[in-house]
Amino acid sequence: MDRNARMAWTLVLVTAGMLGLAYAAVPLYQAFCKATGFAGTPLVAQSDDRPVIKRTVTVRFDTNVDPNLSWRFEPEQREVKVHLGEEKLVFFRATNLSQRPIVGTATYNVTPERTAGWFNKIQCFCFTEQLLKPGQTVDMPVVFFVDSDMDKDRRYDDINTITLSYTFYESKTQRAKTLLGGESAGESGKGS
Repeated sequence: MDRNARMAWTLVLVTAGMLGLAYAAVPLYQAFCKATGFAGTPLVAQSDDRPVIKRTVTVRFDTNVDPNLSWRFEPEQREVKVHLGEEKLVFFRATNLSQRPIVGTATYNVTPERTAGWFNKIQCFCFTEQLLKPGQTVDMPVVFFVDSDMDKDRRYDDINTITLSYTFYESKTQRAKTLLGGESAGESGKGS
């Protein structure tokens, strides 16, 4: 009996450990991608002094919405030309087309993927979940720069255009449930 009980508890602990690792895999992978620029994930940077050089690149913006999310999402500008090292502020607009409050979250990447290590975001709506009331429209800022050190690496001489792409999904996290709970209790959210 003791041997069977120990085996049962061992199996329960192994199963719980595997479930815990599976649950943690996505956030750990996202953290790894953010830290390294792996899989086209732009780096997260701090605003500080950096050299701005003459070389420019065009940054294009691509926006997508999961078919299950009733939002319209688009950049206010389709592209901007920036000097390497120049900090740039752009805006994206999201509108909740549904009749209910929805919390959305955005995933992002850059192409070509090999430029991800040079593309740095300082401020982005993608760092937090966004609550939009029915019919609400919000303008969401993104502050970014392309590292001027990219110009020192000859392998990137052919890079003239970088595309920053976002896809919004409905968020079902505990924080999203809390935001929606506060909204249904009559609190007003700003949505950004």
